[in-house]
Amino acid sequence: MAIRRTPRSRLRCLVGILCLASAAAAAPPTGQGSTVSPAPALLVFAAASLSDALEEADHAFSTATHIPVRASYAASSVLAKQIEAGARADVFFSADRQWMDYLEQRALLRSGTRRDVLGNALVLIAPADSPVQLKIAPGFALVAALGTGRLACADPDSVPAGLYARAALTQLGVWEAVAPRLARAENVRAALAYVARGETPLGIVYRTDAAAEKRVRVVDVFPEATHPPIVYPAALTSVAQPQAAQYLAFLNGQSAREIFARYGFTVLP
Repeated sequence: MAIRRTPRSRLRCLVGILCLASAAAAAPPTGQGSTVSPAPALLVFAAASLSDALEEADHAFSTATHIPVRASYAASSVLAKQIEAGARADVFFSADRQWMDYLEQRALLRSGTRRDVLGNALVLIAPADSPVQLKIAPGFALVAALGTGRLACADPDSVPAGLYARAALTQLGVWEAVAPRLARAENVRAALAYVARGETPLGIVYRTDAAAEKRVRVVDVFPEATHPPIVYPAALTSVAQPQAAQYLAFLNGQSAREIFARYGFTVLP
């Protein structure tokens, strides 16, 4: 039997439908909740030698600002070429000034954002159990100390650590003799790994790299006068997101400075 609705019952039904529609419109979409969307991650292109310290600094930055950071580590030369080719990094943190100059000359950095952040030292390393003893000086017996092995070194044709190494060895008068004996690595961390695994008897890396690897020891430190100053500049790229400026400021702040100093970097004023 059909139910006959009175005008009053039809009114109550209509009010109920309107209430349900209003509630549905006010409710957030399923699965989204009421939280604000997270900030997009910053992408930092950084020299391989920065990896340990920068991972900690990035975590501290993200904890303080809730801005996530992703880092890509490689030789500064490789990263600069990737940015030139169109990689949309927000920040470039180089291991030397040369590759920062390279991008600046091509208008691929945001004007006025470049800063020299850190310094480092160049060291000669050997496996931790190696008995080799050498004092770095003009004409020192580097080739003899290699025996039948090779000298691990970042590629001296393009990678900053290798460029510094070649400058130092040239200044000391031993480059021509040792150049054919190089084990060329794609970056300074790869050179460090060659020595740590015992694949080469000696290598040239940054002081901070040697400190990060227990399987190697420092044989001696190259005098600063034998190579150009080791400087790590950082800058925003021309396509950097707005919050990248906050990240660059953090790198020069007290919290990051303490982290870098703890890893053995020289913090520049």
